[in-house]
Amino acid sequence: MHQISSLTTAVFVTILAATHSIQAQQATPDKRYVDEVQALANQPSVKKAFQIFIDLEPQTKQDHLTLTEIPSPPFKESVRAKKYAAMLKEAGADSVWIDEVSNVLAKRKGRSGKKTVVVESHLDTVFPEGTDVKVKYHGDTLYAPGIGDDTRGLTAILAVLKGMEKASIETDADVLFVGAVGEEGLGDLRGVKHLLRPGSPKVDSYIAVDGDGISSIVHRGLGSHRYRVTFKGPGGHSYGSFGIVNPHSATGKAIYYFTTAADKATRQGVKTTYSVSVMGGGTSVNAIPYESWMEIDMRSESPEKLNEVDQLLQAAVQRALKEENSIKRQGPDLTVDVKKIGDRPSGKTEATAAIVQRAIAATKYFNTEPQLDVASTNANTPIALGIPAITIGSGGTGGGEHALNEWWLNDKGYLGMQRILLVLLAEAGLDKGGKK
Repeated sequence: MHQISSLTTAVFVTILAATHSIQAQQATPDKRYVDEVQALANQPSVKKAFQIFIDLEPQTKQDHLTLTEIPSPPFKESVRAKKYAAMLKEAGADSVWIDEVSNVLAKRKGRSGKKTVVVESHLDTVFPEGTDVKVKYHGDTLYAPGIGDDTRGLTAILAVLKGMEKASIETDADVLFVGAVGEEGLGDLRGVKHLLRPGSPKVDSYIAVDGDGISSIVHRGLGSHRYRVTFKGPGGHSYGSFGIVNPHSATGKAIYYFTTAADKATRQGVKTTYSVSVMGGGTSVNAIPYESWMEIDMRSESPEKLNEVDQLLQAAVQRALKEENSIKRQGPDLTVDVKKIGDRPSGKTEATAAIVQRAIAATKYFNTEPQLDVASTNANTPIALGIPAITIGSGGTGGGEHALNEWWLNDKGYLGMQRILLVLLAEAGLDKGGKK
């Protein structure tokens, strides 16, 4: 219905691309975790898996291409989900299933099964139906929408499962490999929210794999609230119906009151952002619109600051509604519908937590400087629930996320799988007897 749908899509994709913060901090690990990771890396089965990841590179590349070229638009991930489930089953998982929301789950049983460690990447991309996802080559660099975010992550954890099977690695804890739906945009982390819903099986730690490289460790969840605010009136001729309420006028007032107050509130304290990002409504230059809508994004890693800015929006909308109704000369009152279209929880896994320390130590093992980051990822949900959780990269080098010219380069990409394996084994416990 909206006449600016193409603009809406373009702007929305731009908004989604700004998910990662530049507030990275260097980290030094506790010696006990350095020793733990070193001991794991020295195990014969782990050394074997490390080499297997290198030997599997041609197959891993083919898996990457196969998954990339299966479109997985928001809310329509089922085709890719079915293929990924088949790939996980073939790789050797003990059981594989697709749940009610199309998450793919592959369980690899542990020796005791007293704990469950999740390793997850997301199935969805930001790109709508009809997007050309055929992989193109420029030298050694691969180009395609979604090839990095997060198809590379799916490929990496699939390779980790293959390596564990081929190297006969057994863990003490159960490991759940997950391809999750709904990480991007209005998906609102729905896959992980379903996975960790009240009453679901207990998860003891959570490793999300998203992004490239092997340096970043996201342990702080960048929360967000997103709203669609729609002012509605009778609409009419710009001359003949003059004096009725005008939804656009109310929207303009609401934006002014909100941004003025939010500017003051966000100049101090934890970085908190707000943006009136998409707008629409109206039918003709000579018609008073019957509706005016806008979409607003606000973000912070502080739940308190996020709620503060949220309340400023609510107050601004109600003030604008009241003022527009107070100046009408005829007709019914203006109404407003405020709909929350996104709610990503915020919080953090402390840098001193074992899972963060293990990731730092694993990164150092590869002579790479670890960077502690804040971002909006699937780890937000377990972090907010108090489950130790991080997001780490899948290896290689990439860029252009959420853009049609997204790219990925296999620059020692196997290091991504090696780091994932070390963190996973540190969390799940390595049974040195090997898989039986």
